[in-house]
Amino acid sequence: VKVKIPFGNKYLDAVLSVPEKKSTYGVILTHGAGGDMNFPQLVSLAACLASHGVLCLRFTCKGLNIAYRAKAFKSVVEYLKLSDEYNLSGVFLAGRSMGSRAAASAIRHLSREDDDDDFIQGLVCLSYPLHRPKLQSKLRDEDLLFIKCPVLFVSGSADEMCEKQLLEGVASKMKAHKKICWIDKANHGMAVKGRTTDDIMEEINAQVFSWLRENIELKNK
Repeated sequence: VKVKIPFGNKYLDAVLSVPEKKSTYGVILTHGAGGDMNFPQLVSLAACLASHGVLCLRFTCKGLNIAYRAKAFKSVVEYLKLSDEYNLSGVFLAGRSMGSRAAASAIRHLSREDDDDDFIQGLVCLSYPLHRPKLQSKLRDEDLLFIKCPVLFVSGSADEMCEKQLLEGVASKMKAHKKICWIDKANHGMAVKGRTTDDIMEEINAQVFSWLRENIELKNK
């Protein structure tokens, strides 16, 4: 379902992948610095989640300013929170690369604004860009250290923007429950020599869905 989401005096283009049965939880998904919501990894993940009963909204927000993109995320959260049609109990924010930084920033700001709000259930970071290539002295970890909801990282073990030991070090300092899933030999774009794109996407989708299911079940106990 194509939708336009109010964002200031503009609209964000979005697509909802709606499961056949009514969904209680949703995932909001966005792209990295390049591309848009039709990036193949996002389309694949949205289809997988909807087929397993989780509503997925992916949206496009161009621009390389994290604060601007975090605001866009907040508008999308608000849109789903107020939607009578989908009537969700909660959402997980998810993004690829820069989109995951924007998601982390949005969660940090939303938790500041509304302490008793548990509409945000967790964060999924696909290829989180912890540092610039070859510039590992400056880590982009400030938002991660403030987040309290569960976090899943799915990163390539050969990601030039997320050195393995550095992410594990940041994770050890986080307050939140976190899990890191390493895709063996994958780079920042999640490509692995000798493996097909579909094969890698299936592995990522399975990891994301099983983590979501665990967290939704824990909430419902």
